[in-house]
Amino acid sequence: MSYIIKGMRTLFSHIYSISLALWVGGIFLFTFIVTPVIFRSYPRDLSGDIVGRLFPYYFLYCLVVAAASLGMLLLSSYDRIGSGYRLSLALLSAAVVISLYTNFRLYPYISRVKQEVRSFEASSPDDPARKRFRALHAVSAVLNLIMLADGVTLIILVSGLKKSLP
Repeated sequence: MSYIIKGMRTLFSHIYSISLALWVGGIFLFTFIVTPVIFRSYPRDLSGDIVGRLFPYYFLYCLVVAAASLGMLLLSSYDRIGSGYRLSLALLSAAVVISLYTNFRLYPYISRVKQEVRSFEASSPDDPARKRFRALHAVSAVLNLIMLADGVTLIILVSGLKKSLP
């Protein structure tokens, strides 16, 4: 029976690594490739609408991979006493909290503020709604970069965790 449990824990540790790769790859692809290409290819308002339609799926994706990574870490056979495991657990917990906040609080608020801006192309940069949108967008961008850095750090940590496998 212990052979089966050890095999399952090893499988979970591999799935953990895959989920981290999907996390970092997904954030990198959306942030540094998809979004810039859309904004270079279409007018500002249309680009904002396109990316705005993608955001709910993107934020859900980030939440799912962060939660899946946390679950796989908990189910894996990594040494639960080591500092690498504790740091990974803290980073994953923070990522889930950030993702929950972004999905259910920040993004809906940004969407409501964005609806107040008639046009980003035609409205003044000093428009109060546009200023609120810009400030909220900055918070969202910083949280996105934190999620990316979090995922990269976890990928680096996983190599140390693998050394602790029994």
